[in-house]
Amino acid sequence: MHNSTYIKVVEKAKELLSTTSLSVAQVAFQLGFEHPQSFSKFFKTKTKTSPLEFRQSFN
Repeated sequence: MHNSTYIKVVEKAKELLSTTSLSVAQVAFQLGFEHPQSFSKFFKTKTKTSPLEFRQSFN
């Protein structure tokens, strides 16, 4: 995956996590990840925060 693709996936994930009530698993599947754990690890590697922590920062 090219770096610009990573950026687009992270931006879309942030958008979905901050503007929808989809579960982290649903966000992962919507972004093409087969396993929510893979998405969570990817997101944390790229943003230094977990998807749940990111979402909670909006509440």
